[in-house]
Amino acid sequence: MRSILHVDMDAFYASIEQLDHPEYKGKPVIVGADPKGGKGRGVVAACSYEARTFGVRSALPISRAWKLCPEGVYVRPRMKRYVEVSAHVMEVFRRYTDLVEPVSIDEAFLDITGSAALLGRPDQIALSIKKEIHQTTGLTASVGLAPNKFLAKIASDLRKPDGLVVVQEKDIQEFLHGLPISRLWGVGPKTEQRLREMGFHTIGQLTAASRESLIRSLGSLGEHLFHLSRGKDNRPVVPNWEAKSIGSETTFDEDTDDRELLLRTILELSDHVAERLRKDGYRARKVTLKLRYSSFSTHTKQQSLDKRIQTGEELAQIARALFSQFPLTQKIRLIGVSAGDLHRDGEDPEQLPLFAYSNGKEKLGHTVDEIKQRFGTDALRRGSQLL
Repeated sequence: MRSILHVDMDAFYASIEQLDHPEYKGKPVIVGADPKGGKGRGVVAACSYEARTFGVRSALPISRAWKLCPEGVYVRPRMKRYVEVSAHVMEVFRRYTDLVEPVSIDEAFLDITGSAALLGRPDQIALSIKKEIHQTTGLTASVGLAPNKFLAKIASDLRKPDGLVVVQEKDIQEFLHGLPISRLWGVGPKTEQRLREMGFHTIGQLTAASRESLIRSLGSLGEHLFHLSRGKDNRPVVPNWEAKSIGSETTFDEDTDDRELLLRTILELSDHVAERLRKDGYRARKVTLKLRYSSFSTHTKQQSLDKRIQTGEELAQIARALFSQFPLTQKIRLIGVSAGDLHRDGEDPEQLPLFAYSNGKEKLGHTVDEIKQRFGTDALRRGSQLL
């Protein structure tokens, strides 16, 4: 039997802010856009458990968060700091097993099946990891231990913060029986509504349905849910997880249809994405542009490339071409640029053109990165950003 851990840091961004600013301890901390006294734009990126008692949640409009919790401590995200702490957490994981699959900056699956002979019982390993994370970072994590990824993921969420839930093979059906169907992977709001209309409200109720009836009603999703409802999940923990995309977006203080402002913003966002690509050692073969109109309708366009790119100019050129395909019949609330289909530098070298046009710009990009790292992020700025 496998022993799989899902380790999830507790209120990661907000907990780091409370760690770095002791005066925030015990206060509702909300990480995200500037609330501007309830008139701010953008959303909540993360919040402390104290803020959650007011009804504040991630992805909530920041203006709504302010109305729910005007006395909260509102801070802007510090991604560089969060990434730094995340690296320390991942280091802890790899001291216990090579089979570590990061899911995001603050959570990962670990297969510790082969670690038990050397390090002790799986539950002891889970406790050791929690203790070492706290000693290394000052933060707490919640852990689920189970025979597979699906069960471990559910378990880690049940006793937050600083929890440990162990699911043994013999207890799987009892563990799942009373949980809502929304806990099943693949069940979003629409599928949940459909299942409720079919008379299923809990995972236990779903186990009474036959495989054939679920497939007949839900297609391939029905078979997927048939197995999950019985606690079956054979997916392995896949180490060496790679980012699927790198992006940057901004919400304007006021909705705008100023084409020059929008084009300058695309270039600025492209520079941010390119800097991340270079820092993480990636090149991209896909560019996506995201627009959110004043009506809150959100649209994306993307373009795949026949070469791998890494500079802000190249990203911006493609993103601006995609922008020209959008009608400006409404003002724009939010704009974002992301790079996808990522490849590591030096991975499967591609044919270089006769004249390596982008090479000089790539060298310039790396030089700019070094200057910013040494003298600060505002040490160099494009002339267009000074307007």
